Amino acid sequence: MKILLVKPKARLKTITRLNPLIFLEPLELGYVAAAVPEGHEIHVLDLRLASFPRRAFARRLRQLRPDAIGISGYSHEASEVIHLAAMARKVLPAARIVVGGHHATVFPGDYNTPLFDAIVRGEGCAPFRAVVEKIAAGRDDFETIENVMAPGARFDAAAAERLPRYPDPATLPFPRRDLWDPAPYRCIWPSESHPPWQTIFPRVSLVRASFGCCMDCSFCVVPSLCGGKHMPRPPDDVAEEIAQAPNDRIYFCDDESFIDPAHARAVAEAIARRGIRKRYFAWARSTTVNRHPDLFVQWREIGLDAVFLGFEAVTDEELRRISKHATVADNERAHAALRERGIAVQAGFMVHAGFGREDFRRLKDYIRNMPPAQVTCTVYTPSPGSRAWYEERDRYVCDDPFALHDCMHPLTPTVLPLREFLEEFAAVSNLGPTRNPLRAPGVRFPFRDIFRVVRAASGYSRALKRAYRDYPRP
Repeated sequence: MKILLVKPKARLKTITRLNPLIFLEPLELGYVAAAVPEGHEIHVLDLRLASFPRRAFARRLRQLRPDAIGISGYSHEASEVIHLAAMARKVLPAARIVVGGHHATVFPGDYNTPLFDAIVRGEGCAPFRAVVEKIAAGRDDFETIENVMAPGARFDAAAAERLPRYPDPATLPFPRRDLWDPAPYRCIWPSESHPPWQTIFPRVSLVRASFGCCMDCSFCVVPSLCGGKHMPRPPDDVAEEIAQAPNDRIYFCDDESFIDPAHARAVAEAIARRGIRKRYFAWARSTTVNRHPDLFVQWREIGLDAVFLGFEAVTDEELRRISKHATVADNERAHAALRERGIAVQAGFMVHAGFGREDFRRLKDYIRNMPPAQVTCTVYTPSPGSRAWYEERDRYVCDDPFALHDCMHPLTPTVLPLREFLEEFAAVSNLGPTRNPLRAPGVRFPFRDIFRVVRAASGYSRALKRAYRDYPRP
């Protein structure tokens, strides 16, 4: 069969304006493609690369005429996923259309429509492989496959309320990166010691070293999906995937790459044994850094350039409210410890709908006075399916909160008038780049990178200030 795997393009400009700064490969489609049985012709279509994505999709459908179409999407892309499925159903009525991704995992009922033949939930490799086998055999009893639901009369509403579980990470195949050109996938690369005149936007490959998380932050759904466990892949598999990746910059997309220190050490040792010379970016908790500083020394020696720390807030009370299990002092100590070891920090903060001008002022003052870091800010919008999501859903300001779930649109009423809130949020976001260690005296990089940063930052700031237009009119 011919199989087309599709990644949609976001509708919101708050997302698309960030693409020049961070644009990562469609790794989820690479894993799913690798799980497809041999003998089928597989294609990946990343519509984020298209200026007119719907036209590009229609053109590809007519050119390829696939027998099966797989579409993956986050919650903010759910409406676009449905639109693409409707287009495919019109152009190729006989094609089988399968939907997966985060939204299908958490709220499969939104895809309970004749547009889809199967809904894949959770980690999609084994379920999609089984779906393809049934399509090839001319069968449509997809609901008999674990973590797959069938729309229509066979849709099990009770099962839809139960979250699926991740499988053994050892079953994850090596992704089919040969299905896309690696050139467009780049991101700004934080560093405490940037090589002179080299680009700050290198090509980047994504790697997953584990599933899940054993913490219980109220705004995150990941612990619920993995039963509160951290599930690591075999270290040699992680090292082999890194070796196979075409780029020398590796961005780990784990929820926390170091939360299991023994596993993190084993991965570092596997990388060192193979003599792999690449650079790494990963996410970590400040408490992990403080408890295991030697672990980050080991990783720095094999190429760790930067770590994302979720600072989230500038008061301990705010951190307690979201069950972060860390303090402001923990964050600051971890920040200092990483920088002492030559590891740059990307510090993430969240603003809340309840912020007034004094709250924004306090956050701005904190950012101005903190040591150098690549600072990013988001709006507190809990992951669909998380504990906080359900606690707040009766207060959402629009009938379809998923359409605005990009962590940049507040979903509950703001204390400030919405336009003023967004202007303050844009001001905080504009302040972040001024703290980047790449701004240090003596750091040199190509002029085209300066132009790219300035253009992207100004476009993103405009998108934030105009985000009020994305809400439905009263």
